[in-house]
Amino acid sequence: MTDAALDLSGYDLVVDEQFDGDDLDDTRWLPHYTPHWSSREATRARFEVSGGTLKLRIDADTAPWSPEYDGEVRVSHLQTGQFSGPVGSPVGQHRFRAGLVVREAQDEERLWLPHFGVIEARARGIRHPSAMVALWPVGFEDQGANCGEICIFEIFGSEIGEASGLVGLGVKPQRDPRLVQDFEKVRVEGDLTQFHDYAVEWLPGRLRFFVDGRLVKTVEQSIDYPVQLMLDVYELPTDAPRDTSAHPLVFEVAHVREYRARAA
Repeated sequence: MTDAALDLSGYDLVVDEQFDGDDLDDTRWLPHYTPHWSSREATRARFEVSGGTLKLRIDADTAPWSPEYDGEVRVSHLQTGQFSGPVGSPVGQHRFRAGLVVREAQDEERLWLPHFGVIEARARGIRHPSAMVALWPVGFEDQGANCGEICIFEIFGSEIGEASGLVGLGVKPQRDPRLVQDFEKVRVEGDLTQFHDYAVEWLPGRLRFFVDGRLVKTVEQSIDYPVQLMLDVYELPTDAPRDTSAHPLVFEVAHVREYRARAA
């Protein structure tokens, strides 16, 4: 881990999502997880905005979002765009496995689509063996190859210790043939169930990833198309029977921000 610090002196803050009201801003956030592969009803997020934070939640009675395509995975998720084809089409964002078919038609929505700059969030993980929390901008995918992922953080509850934990970050091509996988888990000191700052500086030829303002990874490639933010908590199945004694699983986010390079 390097001591290089995130320098925002050349950037302007253009979106400062503080979650300081009592509901989501629907001009930015769609509270559904890739609903084209399932339905709006089955993918509706459970959440609360209160006390200056967003709280995404999985409850004991939360059902799997798509048993057909994703088994017993449960999720509460927000995204900042939506694009997919007609019912029966294979066209849709986040084609996470082969054989996906649009099950419910969706309106196109372009809510908050950054393209270069800094994306930063302050959030806390969940120490539970089935939990995973993440912020992973992906291409809007109105053109099929524009689907790469910038993973700003991905934290599994099973990888959070008392004094440190693992944070996954980097680039995942998904189905973009112009990208190569450059993703790793870095160890971060401190209790990851407390608030930490996670950021990416997204430049035309390079991505730099930061935790608590310190550079932890550089990727010598980039994505040159708009992305939508994907913010979520998952409950992933394990070999053991589902244990709901610790529910609800609550993913708390204090803010999400976008900075753009200041014009010369």
